[in-house]
Amino acid sequence: MTVQRIKKISTTPDWYAPYKISQAIEAGGLLHVSGQAGIDERGNTVSDDFLTQGRQAFANIERVLAQAGAGMGDVVKVGIFVTDMAANLDQVIQLREEFLSEPYPADTLLEVSSLARPDWQIEVEVTALAR
Repeated sequence: MTVQRIKKISTTPDWYAPYKISQAIEAGGLLHVSGQAGIDERGNTVSDDFLTQGRQAFANIERVLAQAGAGMGDVVKVGIFVTDMAANLDQVIQLREEFLSEPYPADTLLEVSSLARPDWQIEVEVTALAR
């Protein structure tokens, strides 16, 4: 029987450690990056502006991927969770264009009633190829 190896990926500081969440896990040739919100390295929400939060969420993803030796070009699947689809769909498309490129990854976009903190408006998770 083969034992699958799982490797934790984290940055310093690890803003998710207090919540008992891995920033990312590498397993089976894939990187599974936990949902990233618009927070800075200390866990503080960067702004009450949707686009600013979204850019920070994607920047956090880039940072975690870089720690694993990967980048946004390795992303094969994106999950985007927003608290107000009607007000922010155009900005979600703008974020996709800013941070992703052809061929665009598979994507799931969902409206949720709330995220982990009441001031969060967007959370983004990705799956990427490990290098």
